[in-house]
Amino acid sequence: MPINAEYLGPAELPEIIPVFPLAGALLLPRGQMPLNIFEPRYLAMVDDSFRDGHRLIGMIQPDVTHSPSEARPVLFQVGCVGRITQLAETGDGRYILELTGVSRFKVVEEMTVLTPYRQCKVDYFPFIDDFTARKGEEEVDREALLAVLTDFLKANNLKADWEGIEAAPNEALVNALAMMSPYGSAEKQAMLEAPDLKTRAEILIAVTEMDLAKKRTSGDPPLQ
Repeated sequence: MPINAEYLGPAELPEIIPVFPLAGALLLPRGQMPLNIFEPRYLAMVDDSFRDGHRLIGMIQPDVTHSPSEARPVLFQVGCVGRITQLAETGDGRYILELTGVSRFKVVEEMTVLTPYRQCKVDYFPFIDDFTARKGEEEVDREALLAVLTDFLKANNLKADWEGIEAAPNEALVNALAMMSPYGSAEKQAMLEAPDLKTRAEILIAVTEMDLAKKRTSGDPPLQ
């Protein structure tokens, strides 16, 4: 985990954080998410996160099915805060950065702010286990996960680094596969809100099995 700051619990994190609403984006604790930042409001958010010293950004999905306004969508109530662990300037006004997930959070309220980006008061205590690396990974059915991954790769004519997969601990494997999965916002949110790693793996397996079954019966071309 490429991160210099040590977060031992909810008290180590700020109560109010900037949030980046992004549909289909799933960040999980100790996972890495690359981001291409180009909108002025989010460039300002990154600058401010370095100015305040926290370098923390909350990733959260917009709940588009319950949003009357596309310009300011309703947010799901659970997201994940990440620390900026890599940043590069592109020369054309963009930032290329990487967030490393720290902990999930529950939105308490959205703040009224003057910043061009949104900010929320959040609560990390419902996800206190996120601060313990590899918590509950011995409960994961790794065999079932690898079996469905094999089927998915075969159905989509994809290859994988099996040496890396076999060497990965269960937490890293489950979270990386969940974050990279090609599923929609509802499925990503369900994996985010899973109470533990075992349940997240079970959701990922179930969603993948349903997707594979649908493709076998419909004759649709595989996901690309």
